[in-house]
Amino acid sequence: MRDALWTALKTVNDPELHRDLVSLGMIERAEVEGRVAHVKVNLTTPACPLKGKIEGDVRAAVLSVPGIEDVAVTFGAMVRTGGQPALPGVKHVLLVGSGKGGVGKSSVAVNVAAALARDGARVGLMDADVYGPSVAHMLGEGGARVTANAERKMQPLTAHGLRFLSMANLSPAGQALVWRGPMLHSAIQQFLKDAAWGDLDYLIVDLPPGTGDVQLSLTQTIQVTGAVIVTTPQDVALIDAARAIDMFRKASVPVLGVVENMSYFVAPDTGLTYDLFGRGGSRKLGSLPMLGEVPIDVAARQDADAGLPTVLAHPESTAAQALTQVARNLAGRVSVQALSDLPEQLPVL
Repeated sequence: MRDALWTALKTVNDPELHRDLVSLGMIERAEVEGRVAHVKVNLTTPACPLKGKIEGDVRAAVLSVPGIEDVAVTFGAMVRTGGQPALPGVKHVLLVGSGKGGVGKSSVAVNVAAALARDGARVGLMDADVYGPSVAHMLGEGGARVTANAERKMQPLTAHGLRFLSMANLSPAGQALVWRGPMLHSAIQQFLKDAAWGDLDYLIVDLPPGTGDVQLSLTQTIQVTGAVIVTTPQDVALIDAARAIDMFRKASVPVLGVVENMSYFVAPDTGLTYDLFGRGGSRKLGSLPMLGEVPIDVAARQDADAGLPTVLAHPESTAAQALTQVARNLAGRVSVQALSDLPEQLPVL
C-alpha cells in the first residue's frame, strides 16, 4: 500500500511550480498506519499562498488509494535557493523599489517583511534609503542604537519577529547625511557584508526612490533574487515606475512583480469604494505579475506612525489582508524563480 500511496502523491502538482510534489522533493513522509495515511509536505516557503489547495489535492489523491479511509496532512517548509546564497546564510535578497518617492514603498517593505516573519520565515529588513531612512520608525525602534558583536560585526536590531538595520539607528536623530556616491557605496557594503544577519530565508531591502548610486551598488555587489516595484495607479507615478523596471532589467535583476499601493479607498461610513488615483493603472506596465492592490487606509498610516506594522496591528483590515497576500504572492514568485535552477528530478527520501 505504501507504493500505491507514493504513486498517488506523484499525481499532485505544486500549483505554482507545475511539477509533482514527489519529483520536487516536497514529500518528507508518506506512511500508512492501519487505514490512515500520514503525509508530511515541506512547502517551498512558510508563506505559501496556495497551501490550502495543496492540502486539498493531497487529500483527494491519497483517499483514492484502495484501503485508505483517512489522511493526516502536516506541513513543514524549506525555502530553497536556485544557486549559491546571495550572502552567507541568506537565501534570497529581494529589492523593494520605486521610480519616485511618496508611493508608500517603505510601508510596503515593512509590512511584507513582517507578514513573511509572521508566517514563519526567517526575515531581515535592510533600510537602504540612506538619506531618508524610515524603517526604524515604522518598526518602533527609532531610538535604538546598533552595536557590534564579538566578531566586530554590526548586530542587526530585532522587532516584530524580524532583524533590521537602518541608518536611523547609526546617526544622530534629525541629522542630514551629505554624502557622495563612494560613501553611499561604502555604507551599503557595510550593511550587507559587515553585519551579522545570521540565517535568513529572505533579506528585504528597502531602496531609496529612483535609479541612483544605491541601486547600482546593490546590484553590482551581490546576487539579487529579484525586485518588487511599488507604484500608485496614476500615470505620473507609472512613468517613473517604468524607468525603475528598465534599470533592473539592464542590471539583470528579475522583476518579480508590481504592488499597486493607494489603489482605492473604502469609505468607513458608507462602505463605498472610490478609485481616487485610477485603480488598476499599474497594469499599463505590461505583463509583469500583479502582486496585489493595497487600499488607502487611515489605520495603516496610524500604525506606521506608532511603530507597528498594520499586518500585525490590524490583521483583519482590508489593507492588512492585501499586504499579507502581497507577501505570500511574492514568496510564491521567489519559489518559481528558484525552480529554474533546480534539477528536473529530485531523489525521493
